[in-house]
Amino acid sequence: MPAMPMFPLQVAMLPGEELPLRIFEPRYTALVRDCLAQSDPAFGVVLIAAGREVGGGDTRSDVGALAHITDVGDHGDGRYRLKCVMGERIRVLEWQPDDPYPRAAIEPWPDQPGGPVDTDAIRAVEDRMVALFERIAAARGAQVDAREVVAGADASGDVGKWLYALASRLPMGQADRYAVLAAPSPADRLAALADAVETVTAMVEFQLSGE
Repeated sequence: MPAMPMFPLQVAMLPGEELPLRIFEPRYTALVRDCLAQSDPAFGVVLIAAGREVGGGDTRSDVGALAHITDVGDHGDGRYRLKCVMGERIRVLEWQPDDPYPRAAIEPWPDQPGGPVDTDAIRAVEDRMVALFERIAAARGAQVDAREVVAGADASGDVGKWLYALASRLPMGQADRYAVLAAPSPADRLAALADAVETVTAMVEFQLSGE
């Protein structure tokens, strides 16, 4: 399989999210130019699991998603502003030499069959997220329609996308985001999201108890 341009980030991006980027490093300028030469300009995005990508020596995760370039601002001298939308999930089969930018052989990784996902179970996680957002708002003396925050999540019948959309609204750490991304099936994703909600809730309560 031809090598796909890859962009390791210190963020686990989820399908459906928007990704703005400022490009100025020469190797990523080359990546953008190569992508724009294609009919569907896209590149893979994976989480940097350890280390820093700048200068090499990083450890990259093997599950990510394709970033589709939807808008380009060319500011000259190899500087670009990109607007991207995260699309289908991918799995890295093999990393190739970074010549001149990171590349990898990849394959699409659609949701796998798993246990049934009950809509009521997703609504229960939504309710816990609403309670969390209301708790944070009350502690800050702010007014927020917490139900509206989660209401925009995709409930059009695609359970997998619905769960990704909910996860994108939760202020969780990168490990939890990656657990949601790398969950093989929607049932596994629901379990990972539920765990993340519990983790964030416990962290918020701990922080508020010390104030």
